Amino acid sequence: MRYHMDSAFYASMLYDFYGALLSDAQKDVMSLYHENNLSLSEIAEELGQTRQAVHYTLKKAEASLEEYEEKLRLVATYENNQELAQKAADIVAKSEIEEGQAYELLTIIKKLAE
Repeated sequence: MRYHMDSAFYASMLYDFYGALLSDAQKDVMSLYHENNLSLSEIAEELGQTRQAVHYTLKKAEASLEEYEEKLRLVATYENNQELAQKAADIVAKSEIEEGQAYELLTIIKKLAE
């Protein structure tokens, strides 16, 4: 499930949350592909591998990240918390709370959403 994010951003989020669980080779390929925006051919050249090997490593890493998300749901929880924080901030902004209290509430909401 990709939630409300485009696939590149979703893959990046998965990598941010679960990247430490990947092998070093998978981390290298994921980083070069998703963060440095290199093509599979460019990654293969940089790592001294075939394009097919890089493709296999990338797909295996992405599948592992999806599996972690299916089980742990950290990205889904994060996205849900962001939506709830925005709703709460909108309510505070529309309320007639004293300005200092509104600022304090918004600060708390922002910290909870991090």
